[in-house]
Amino acid sequence: MPFRVYVLRSLRDKKFYKGMTQNLDERLKDHNAGRVPSTRHRRPFELAYFETYATRDQARNREKFFKSGPGVKFLKAILAEKAQL
Repeated sequence: MPFRVYVLRSLRDKKFYKGMTQNLDERLKDHNAGRVPSTRHRRPFELAYFETYATRDQARNREKFFKSGPGVKFLKAILAEKAQL
């Protein structure tokens, strides 16, 4: 099963959360149901962006990148472009 690196947008505070999972649909449900302590207070969420990787290591490296300064800039550009479509 492939690994997905995802970005969620909180509909409450408009901030982003980055994570990794093998089951994106279930993970989004977990976040929105309050089963993830770190995001419980920021519900509800929508899926803003995701990428798919074959290995956990590839996905983990990409997740770390998204949480870095250059990664945040990259995501802002991608999400701004997506919003204009």
